[in-house]
Amino acid sequence: MKFNFFNLLDISIILFTIGSIGVFIIRRNIIITLVSIEMMLLACSINFIIASLILDDSLGQMYSLFILAIAGSESAIGLAILVAYYRIRGTISLDTVNFLKG
Repeated sequence: MKFNFFNLLDISIILFTIGSIGVFIIRRNIIITLVSIEMMLLACSINFIIASLILDDSLGQMYSLFILAIAGSESAIGLAILVAYYRIRGTISLDTVNFLKG
């Protein structure tokens, strides 16, 4: 029985859609926004891995590793900014972030 890659593409599309909904619709919480961005990057990474398996090439797997490294650093920097913001303001709601705008 041959493995069907289109099921994995469906999972990737669902993950990317959920991440997009979290970023664009649910904008009240910084943590939800960071997790949604991570889900979108994970969906892109899954797409690169699937393309790598279909094309029998390792380039997609290397791109996936780079994406995961960037996602990890983005998450660490975002959480550091979140902790600093919480120490200053005492809340992490995105409604009160207006003072950070230029």
